[in-house]
Amino acid sequence: MPKHEFSVDMTCEGCSNAVTRVLNKLGGVQFEIDLPNKKVCIDSEHSVDTLLATLKKTGKSTSYLGEK
Repeated sequence: MPKHEFSVDMTCEGCSNAVTRVLNKLGGVQFEIDLPNKKVCIDSEHSVDTLLATLKKTGKSTSYLGEK
């Protein structure tokens, strides 16, 4: 599965919990959250656009960094 890296403006555990919630709802993803560096690495067959739209549901500033 392709690995995609995103920058998400997370400042606390609550922010990373929000990311976890939206990604678990989407399904079909494996992910790691790097809170200190504000990065989320996602293994998924979903398109980058779908993943980005899902992460934006958290209300946090989100951008795509590229494939890892």
